[in-house]
Amino acid sequence: MKPVDFFEELKGNTYPGRGIVLGRSADGRHAVAGYFIMGRSVNSRNRVFEAEGDALRTRAFDPAKLVDPSLVIYFPVRVYGRQLIVTNGDQTDTIDAFLKQGGTFEDALRTRTFEPDPPIYTPRISGLVQMETGQYQLSILKSTPDHPEAVQRQFFEYEPVSGLGHFIHTYLGDGDPVPSFAGEPTPVTLEGDIDTFTQKTWEALNEDNKVSLFVRYVDLTTGETETRIVNKNQ
Repeated sequence: MKPVDFFEELKGNTYPGRGIVLGRSADGRHAVAGYFIMGRSVNSRNRVFEAEGDALRTRAFDPAKLVDPSLVIYFPVRVYGRQLIVTNGDQTDTIDAFLKQGGTFEDALRTRTFEPDPPIYTPRISGLVQMETGQYQLSILKSTPDHPEAVQRQFFEYEPVSGLGHFIHTYLGDGDPVPSFAGEPTPVTLEGDIDTFTQKTWEALNEDNKVSLFVRYVDLTTGETETRIVNKNQ
């Protein structure tokens, strides 16, 4: 599949849900990782991203409005050694624990399944970046059509290419119930430095549904990282 413009891809979808994009910057110098969350319910929209060391957590913007924290409060990002973990749920901690025990990304996710939120059965999407080489992996754990109790675990592994990323998200678009993502991660073009990329990504997300955005650039030569966080709720 030919790469598509990442920002146009976002603009064309009012509700991709939660999304992960991984790849390499156009100048070839940086590994790029982005994660965003969107929401339609009060509980989903009542969140902000908050840095905790080199990790990232979600937090209730207004604790009084928090209904059920189980699927909305978690660590989307953790770092183990020179490996960056990015996910849309508490499987971040599962991957982190397996890596610390000498296990793999795949080993960890074979112990997990999609989210327990029928009738949606939201997929669990996950990514892992090797911060020394820029190589990256993506995964989706999703329900089987017509057999929602059965999980499909799909894994994808990529050699980095300058200016190229891969984008995976939880939903194909809006609906009732929202349809789960289908197919392989979408190849997308990556443009600009971290500030340009962050601004254009945030502007491309649907104004009504966007909640928070995280972007990290990792210098593949020095190992230095830069992070940007944008929250609709300030």
